Amino acid sequence: MRTVGTVVRGIRAPIIREGDDLASIAAESVLAAAEAEGFKLRDRDVVAVTESVVARAEGNYATADDIAADVKAKFGSDTIGVIFPILSRNRFANCLVGIARGVKKIVLQLSFPADEVGNHLFDEDLLDDKGIDPWSTVMNEAQYRETFGNPVHPFTGVDYVEYYSSLIRSCGCEAEVIFSNHAETILDYTKFVLNCDIHTRARTKRRLLKAGAEKVLSLDDVLTAPVNGSGYNEKYGLLGSNKATEDTVKLFPRDCQTFVDALQKKLVDATGRNIEVLIYGDGAFKDPVGKIWELADPVVSPAHTPGLSGTPNELKLKYLADNDFAQLSGEALADAIRDSIKAKAANLVGNMASEGTTPRQLTDLIGSLCDLTSGSGDKGTPIVLIQGYFDNYSQDK
Repeated sequence: MRTVGTVVRGIRAPIIREGDDLASIAAESVLAAAEAEGFKLRDRDVVAVTESVVARAEGNYATADDIAADVKAKFGSDTIGVIFPILSRNRFANCLVGIARGVKKIVLQLSFPADEVGNHLFDEDLLDDKGIDPWSTVMNEAQYRETFGNPVHPFTGVDYVEYYSSLIRSCGCEAEVIFSNHAETILDYTKFVLNCDIHTRARTKRRLLKAGAEKVLSLDDVLTAPVNGSGYNEKYGLLGSNKATEDTVKLFPRDCQTFVDALQKKLVDATGRNIEVLIYGDGAFKDPVGKIWELADPVVSPAHTPGLSGTPNELKLKYLADNDFAQLSGEALADAIRDSIKAKAANLVGNMASEGTTPRQLTDLIGSLCDLTSGSGDKGTPIVLIQGYFDNYSQDK
């Protein structure tokens, strides 16, 4: 009987630079790893490439001045509200510098006690200690300081209120900071709003416009086309961007489907196997200690080959063992479960034997696995190979 199920390997690759033929490099890296480590590629293996190197190979970069020019042109107002940004030096600081260079005053509205992805301004237990209802309370910076003092982020040691307001002022832009979890609060200060939330952005924009905003843009409306020859992303704009240098950002990659199709063809041509490919960004998982749930990219996977569409269709083995076949044990139990898997319906929605199998998108599950494997530091494995992900207990080979 087969003794190993899913195997995940981080694949090392050269350092990717702008203009590199990434599809060829990725294919060669996977094939070299297979030869060096003595494993064979099989049908329905998955090769995943991090969005970071895809964007780097594309040269999809922009400067703070590029952001400033686009913000200035699209708003046409000296004062704008910037609401619900995430608290991140890597993800938002350079974007904020660019925004500040494009206007004369920013009213910065922060959600509290945490941002959208779980970065905390302060310990949420302080809300109970202070008797504060976060859904009815609006504070200015003086009231915030009087109530909570000068708390810093537990991981970074940064006071993000001070950090963000200092960044704004360093650009010669006036900064006013307010705290509210209602988007509409900003309209008491300005009718021109840039909402910086990620996954709730469409709802926030709709609510602001309904409440009387004159102009509302989201981060996915900024740098949707080149500015002075800059990079851009027609679908996501600044969403998914990262700090590259002190004055530039790397944007989310653009021609993603073209890339995954090209890489798949190279792998199929080289191996004769039906290999799936996806690009992955942040995985969707929550850290139980820091309470950060990680997904700062607009999607886990911006592109994938067709075989990765859909959700898992799986039976819960422990349910079968404890219910349908509770009277069996040993090989008889194993055979009965294998037979159930082989005979399972194409759609198990509503079947109790599939309860708890988490019907999430395959690309979200696989992308999260890839992100955990490659990490965000110095592992040097921007490519991930997954084997056996689509196998099940009924398959012996």
